[in-house]
Amino acid sequence: MSRRNFIKQSGIVAGGLILHTKLFEGFSKVTDDTLKIGIIGCGDRGKGIMHILKELPDLFKVEAVCDTLDFRLASSRQGTLSNSIKEFKDYRQLLDDKSIQAVVIATPLHLHYKIASEALAAGKHVFLEKTMTYSISEALELVKKAGKYPSQILQVGHQYRYTPMCFKVKDMIEKNYLGDVTQIDCRWDRNWNWRRPVPSGYTDKQINWRMYKQYSGGLVAELLSHQIDFINWAFNTHPDEIFATGGIDHFQDGRETYDNVQVLCRYSKAGMVGNYGATCGNARDGYLFKLKGTKGTVQMLMDDAVFFPETNIKKEIETVDGVTGATKLQWNKEGGIKLVTEPMKDGTWYALRDFHSCVLKKNTPVSNVITGATTAICVHLANTALYNRTIQQWKPAYNFSN
Repeated sequence: MSRRNFIKQSGIVAGGLILHTKLFEGFSKVTDDTLKIGIIGCGDRGKGIMHILKELPDLFKVEAVCDTLDFRLASSRQGTLSNSIKEFKDYRQLLDDKSIQAVVIATPLHLHYKIASEALAAGKHVFLEKTMTYSISEALELVKKAGKYPSQILQVGHQYRYTPMCFKVKDMIEKNYLGDVTQIDCRWDRNWNWRRPVPSGYTDKQINWRMYKQYSGGLVAELLSHQIDFINWAFNTHPDEIFATGGIDHFQDGRETYDNVQVLCRYSKAGMVGNYGATCGNARDGYLFKLKGTKGTVQMLMDDAVFFPETNIKKEIETVDGVTGATKLQWNKEGGIKLVTEPMKDGTWYALRDFHSCVLKKNTPVSNVITGATTAICVHLANTALYNRTIQQWKPAYNFSN
């Protein structure tokens, strides 16, 4: 860990962020082929994806939207799309439209498996929002069904696998700049009841489906799944044991999914413990993601990351020799080195670009049906441990071969 090698190999100061080779190829060789796409689910997430698609007009053209709720279709038409877009209330009619090559599925979680399965059968490429499926059985079955349609791309919306910052951190892990990582500390907190107002004529279950167990995986699926998936990817691993606790500890408003959760994952082969927590009752920490190793710690925020070397490592990388003496490491006031040197886009922007590239080149996405199934299983095991007060074990049946 000489200062010269740290600067040269990590690219933190001199080279900025390093893109994954496959992802970089997708950026540098994008063609003018436009993918005609339909959006199934026009809630907050669906509209957010539509907005990003508008930033990529050479890659995508939104042909149709679908939602069972009239006011969401109207909102999409007024605020996001033109009046020329086809509208459907039944997703099967959208899938029957031969002009549509691909679909985005941004529906409530319990519908992911059914719609994705039918979309593949209809010959569509699929960008499926996380968490991939509601249950373990659905995850296992969707892996099988996707295997029957090898010409169709199925990409799962775990966008951490596409951001330059996360690739940088993964690169540092692989080059052993963190040493042996033994502890992972994650939080995703807010001081908000997580509810949306219910328009006249609609039910709470239609609007606030995340509050009900029959539709939702709660905070673990909606928030913590991102961080769980990143650890699976960055360390090529999965938890062997999952512990969890929580409850409806503040918002006594009829919800079923918990407003306060803590998940503890044991990664035996990797020698790590992962702590994943979320609460709706305090916003002080907000979003935190720390990877703690024997050589240093990486702390990630939404659009920033800092490396904090351990004391002995800091001395090593501060050593100046005759070759690299002209380059000075920039330390922040807390003694860390910033990893992000350039502004980043939203992670979904990178993910959608790769989706387009994978469709054209028939490549397997970085976040695919197998990686998506692995994380979906983690989420379901965590929720089983959470609601049943049990310790959940990983089973051989959950292992997949690429």
